[in-house]
Amino acid sequence: MYNDFLTPEIIWMIKQLTLAAVLGMAIGFEREHRRKPAGLRTYTLVAIGAALFTILSSASVLGTAFDPARIAANIVVGIGFIGGGLIFMKGEHMEGLTTAAGLWATAAIGMAAGFGLYAIAVYATILTLLVLWALRSLENKIHQGEGPS
Repeated sequence: MYNDFLTPEIIWMIKQLTLAAVLGMAIGFEREHRRKPAGLRTYTLVAIGAALFTILSSASVLGTAFDPARIAANIVVGIGFIGGGLIFMKGEHMEGLTTAAGLWATAAIGMAAGFGLYAIAVYATILTLLVLWALRSLENKIHQGEGPS
């Protein structure tokens, strides 16, 4: 009975979900370290959710009359909705834009893992972390010389 439960396909899907979780955790760790409102758990859950929806759509578990592209498109819409709720104005300064964009990228990374595009998912995670780390330093240098306008 145990062997029937863990088929090679199920084991493969578990690996896809695990990769998505690990990659989401990596990005979430950076956000948590920066004490952002969305952190380790949020980014991990977004990556897992996107991967799971992608796996379900690509596995065609819902029959032949089902369009798997619809789930992928709705992941983007759902993450956009969550991201939109994170963006707000604080005086003259906009807050949450990087967090929303990071969640959007993390959902795409989860989708890549769910579709089995592992190298792309890993590389996109590396690029996302570079943007969050390296470009923060560059932004700080750019704004260092600025005074009140």
